[in-house]
Amino acid sequence: MIAPHPFSTGAAAQQAHLRILQTTDLHAHVFPFDYYKDHPLDTVGLARTAALIGAARAEVANSILLDNGDLLQGSALGDYMAYDRGLREGDLHPVIAAMNALGYDAATLGNHEFNFGLPFLMAALGRAGFPFISANTLVRRGATPRKDKHLLPPYVILDRKLRDGAGKSHRVQIGILGVLPPQIVTWDESVIGGKIQSRDMVETAAAFIPEMKEAGADIIVLLAHTGIGGAQHHDGMENAAQPLARLQGVDALITGHTHMVFPSSQFAGVAGLDLTRGTIAGTPSVMAGFWGSHLGMIDLLLERDGRDWRVLDSHSMARPIASHPMYGTNLALVNSAPKVLRAAQRDHDATLDYMRAPVGETKRPLHSYFAMIRNCASVQLICQAQAAYVASKLARTAHANLPLLSAAAPFKVGGWGGPDHFTDIQAGPLYQRNLADLYYFPNTICAIRLRGAEIEEWLERSAAAFHRVTPGLQDQPLVNDDFPSYNFDVIYGLTYEIDPSQPARYSVAGQLVNPDAARIRNLRFEGAPLDRAAEFVLATNNYRASTRAAFCPRGAAEVVFSAPVTLRNILLNHVSDAEALAVTPEPNWRLAAMPGTSFVFDSAPRAIRFLPEITDMEVEHLGDGGAGFARFRLHG
Repeated sequence: MIAPHPFSTGAAAQQAHLRILQTTDLHAHVFPFDYYKDHPLDTVGLARTAALIGAARAEVANSILLDNGDLLQGSALGDYMAYDRGLREGDLHPVIAAMNALGYDAATLGNHEFNFGLPFLMAALGRAGFPFISANTLVRRGATPRKDKHLLPPYVILDRKLRDGAGKSHRVQIGILGVLPPQIVTWDESVIGGKIQSRDMVETAAAFIPEMKEAGADIIVLLAHTGIGGAQHHDGMENAAQPLARLQGVDALITGHTHMVFPSSQFAGVAGLDLTRGTIAGTPSVMAGFWGSHLGMIDLLLERDGRDWRVLDSHSMARPIASHPMYGTNLALVNSAPKVLRAAQRDHDATLDYMRAPVGETKRPLHSYFAMIRNCASVQLICQAQAAYVASKLARTAHANLPLLSAAAPFKVGGWGGPDHFTDIQAGPLYQRNLADLYYFPNTICAIRLRGAEIEEWLERSAAAFHRVTPGLQDQPLVNDDFPSYNFDVIYGLTYEIDPSQPARYSVAGQLVNPDAARIRNLRFEGAPLDRAAEFVLATNNYRASTRAAFCPRGAAEVVFSAPVTLRNILLNHVSDAEALAVTPEPNWRLAAMPGTSFVFDSAPRAIRFLPEITDMEVEHLGDGGAGFARFRLHG
């Protein structure tokens, strides 16, 4: 028996209960399945979220369903559709097919929608049975936001009928406005450079809200692919939920992008956020996790005053598809919706066939359980493959005689991704799924010519991954989970230490905050101190090449090679050419010694079996770390 919502039972005549349902950051997770480990997974998948959607709709008379972007990229299914099967105009993308089956009312774009280029994006959206909107994705920037030329409509006004508390039907115009981080022009410069422009989210929303009101919108929902960052607005802000929530005319705010859950304890103590009612600066708001982990819900009690509607009361929450009742376990709370599975079944099966294809062999396990505290074989394998490829392409060029380095980051190290978000490849045959697991993003190869000074700056940016610690204290938290692990570049070909007892030069968001701070110590090349004036070539990826301005002065780092070849394909060729991999982490980086000091960090329970391979530092298992993680102690 479904209990009626208080807004439904308490609504009077001229009052109506509207429920706004949200998914966000699906990242092409339709089936509850881990393609990289080749087994079902109860914590992901739109098919599971669909069960919550059905239940949430049944509880109320009036509801709409919205998606907040980042839906096409991020799983093996998404990559298979983009790179292997391909998508021609008229083809139905499995994610869009699943969303059509659920009857979405509208969706906006996320930044990852552009990873595969504009032709793929537009072909995927072409078969959607609902409108896609984005107010600051521009093909030409005008003098003002309202004079911009847009890739998609900036907003949509949904014409709906709401039943009030007396059973009378009323017409309501629900305006949905979409925005996303303007950094898209930088992050995907290699595939959309010159084709797409953008502008600030707050500036854009402030300009279009009055236009939507003029067009008849009774209430306005801001569908913002952005996280909950600082309260103070600045131009080009990436995580602008707080300034957006303060805009006049916003009745509800849908957020995402950072893969967090709001309201939840993740935001405990943040000023301006009400975790009980689910508001940001007084505006009803929600953020529904990632990969279908939660369904976001904003319940609005609306009151009609003459011809106008206003929000009388609200409550927001995020319902999970699974729980973590015991150490290292997950418990499914719902079953998959058959109609969603049917919609994507053919492409799911084709993806499985592709991912199960053998490609090589490894003599040693490859995992990322301790990649944030020591050298990691899986990261060094990527560095080796990048370096070999770039060396072959730069041979007989003006850059061939420069020293070649290689930078890569551990992508799957738990954190907000949860205890299953680690690479774990057993010794033995390697399959396509293993390569996709090793290199999680669809990045392409690039090489940059830069000086030793820029390399040091690059590493200082990476060193912001750690909390500042105090020598002599025990069990201090070490790894900052707010730092995206894909920014923790390790540079292969150098040796260095990271000293987290020093302040970080850069913030977690990559802003220069302590110009004189230095966490990188004993930085050496071929055994000698790194020459800050010497030139090097650094093999890396297109994302890092496009974002290098954050830590490389203008003109100090030149892209000398790039190709539309994915790092995953480079890994494939590297693995296929070897008889059998036997990657042993070479001395590269380490945490600075701190006698009498200890740190704690979390990894997966499965990491325990790899403790014996750590012989260069003292690490011990402490027990349950909460939320399915295991906790470890590292002695300094």
